[in-house]
Parts: sequence; C-alpha cells; structure tokens
Amino acid sequence: MHRRDLLCGCCGGGLLTLWPGRIAAGIADTPRFARPDLASDEGGLWALMDREEERLRRSRFLLGDEALQRYVSDIACRLAGDHCPDMRVYLVRTPYFNASMAPNGMMQVWSGLLLRAANEAQLAAVLAHEVGHYLKRHSLERLRDARAKAGFAQFLGLALGAAGAGSIGQVAQLGVLASVYSFSRDHEREADAIGLELMHRAGYDAGEAAKVWAQLIEENAREDGGGTLLFATHPSADERRDTLRAAATTLAGDRAPGETHAERYRAHIAPLRLQMLQDELRRRVPDSSLRLFDRLMTHHGRDGQLLYARAEALRSRARDDDLDQALAALDEADGLPDRPAEALRLRGQILRSRNDADGARNAFRNYLELRPDAPDAPMIRSYIETPAP
Repeated sequence: MHRRDLLCGCCGGGLLTLWPGRIAAGIADTPRFARPDLASDEGGLWALMDREEERLRRSRFLLGDEALQRYVSDIACRLAGDHCPDMRVYLVRTPYFNASMAPNGMMQVWSGLLLRAANEAQLAAVLAHEVGHYLKRHSLERLRDARAKAGFAQFLGLALGAAGAGSIGQVAQLGVLASVYSFSRDHEREADAIGLELMHRAGYDAGEAAKVWAQLIEENAREDGGGTLLFATHPSADERRDTLRAAATTLAGDRAPGETHAERYRAHIAPLRLQMLQDELRRRVPDSSLRLFDRLMTHHGRDGQLLYARAEALRSRARDDDLDQALAALDEADGLPDRPAEALRLRGQILRSRNDADGARNAFRNYLELRPDAPDAPMIRSYIETPAP
C-alpha cells in the first residue's frame, strides 16, 4: 500500500466534501446520547468499544503530557458543547495525521496531527469534524456495517491495537481500514458542514479547515503511487479544499475572521515537539518530511529543532548536495537556544562519513558533554576512539 493511501485512509474524519452553502442546522439541539441497553445492538457495540478504550487507557504509547492533555480536551469540549461530559480524549504517540471518535465518546488524537497543525484553529477543524461524525452517529453506522462483515472482531482488534501500539509497522496495517471503516460521501459532507459550524460558534477562524487539507495535499503531492483509495471514489482534494474555503467565507460573512491562537498552540506542543519531529523522521520518508519541515518553518520560524530535523532528513535522503545542505542547516542551528544535542551527533556522523576524523571527534565530544548518559553514549565513544573505516 502506498504511503499516501495510508495517510488519507487514516484520516478518521476523512475531511472530504461539503455541499456548497449547506451549513449544518439544529446541531445545538442534539441531545446527549443515553447509554444503550447492553442487550441491544448498539449496547453491544458500545461494550466492545469500552473494552478497546480500556486497552488504550493502559497503553504506554499515550503521550502522557498532562498539560497538553487538558489543553486538547478543553478544545474538544468547547466544540462539543453539551456533549463534553460524554467525551474522553486520548493523545496517542503515532507519527501520522489522524483523529477519530468512537460512538461511546472515545476520541483519539495522534501526535502526527499535533505536529502538522499550524495553530489551534487547525487542530479544532479536525476535532470538530470528528465531533460532527459523533453527533450524527456515523461511526455507529459504520461499526454496524463492519460487524456484518466476516472477521469484524479481528478487524477491530487490528485497528485499535495498531493505533495503540505506536509502532510504524503496526500503524501501517491501518491502511486496511480505508475500504471498511471509511465514511460515506454523505456522512463526510455532514461532518464537514457541522465541523465548520462548530468552529465558527467556538470563535475559531473556519478558513483554517481548508488550510489543513491544502497542507496535506502539498506534503504528499509527490508521494509514490498517484491516486488513493479515497480519491478514487470521492471528489478531488483540490475541489474539497476549495469547497471548504468557500463555505468558511459564507459563514464569516462581513465579520472579521475568528481566532487561530497560533502562539498558544505552539506553547502547548513545545515540550513534546522534538519527540514528534524524531518520530516523523523514523517514518523514513525524507521527501515528505522535508516538505513538512519547510512548511513548519514558515509558521514557527527557522528554530534549532526544525533545522536539526531538516538536516537529519537530508542526511537520510543523501542525494546530490543533500549532505552539504544538512551541514549548512546545522551551522544555522548553532547557537540557537533550542538546538538539540542530537544536532551535534548528526554533525559528527556526517563528518565521519566524509573521513573528517578531527571534525567528527570534536562534534561527538560536544554531544557527550551535553548528553553523557545518552543511550548511544558507548557507541559514540567508540567513534571517538576509532577512526572511520
């Protein structure tokens, strides 16, 4: 399965198309959902999701940052209104763009989404879309349909097990969901419309929803394989972006745009951003990662963490003058307060590959001064003591 298929298949909300001019009506009056009788069809599905939620709650791949957890949960609650008490948000360490919501109120937000969102409004756009599916009970319909197919239990275990595991190898299996757990066109239209309305009511700039999709188009524009499972049966990504943009303009009318809260968003993800960047690098898709890092620089500035991540992606790709560009990025990062120690190690690795023994040793020594107890410290010390082959 192509990586672009995977990313689009994993976008639990799908963010597909919106009927022009059709903005959701009556969503504020949607009553809270009572817990169904366990003996009922819906009750059995809720019980199944409850068990999977308990597994997720115990997963060691939850991000574990209490401040970030409260922050994202508060955003979801502002969007969900009266349904807030019925929702539980879980931040999962998985480097792909995704959020999803189960019929029992369990919402997953993956770290790849947190990294890619440029501001709070963009995160709210994705969460609001998921809340839209929840309010219209779309996921319950899809689970019922999936249960009617052979191997439902195996399918569900694969889906939630992979999401909770955090391993790229396991997450890759989620591509299977594209053909089974995708929402219909009408469901996506409803969720898009409701999501924009919820964003608008919460005071966000609804125009950021179209930007989320535009960014994904750019990041994956040149991935191998061309079309995707979703693009094969839905309007084009460009059309979807344009429709969301037009609908947001209609919502705003003559009023000033809502808020994006970019600085507040960056402050909340800052403690985990380096980890998120390193997880993105472990995907080993340098072309896509470089486009992502370059875009993030336009929003966050050319800071030490992003320059390091860019240099690491260039070293991984190692094409044409990539290593020269990597060293230039590391030079630019020197002296910046947020330059990670790993940037020094990376410099040493590049110089060692170029047989610059003295330069490599100096970089490795500087790395160990900052990280004497690093897990790779014994290996780095061996590099200092042993010339490059």
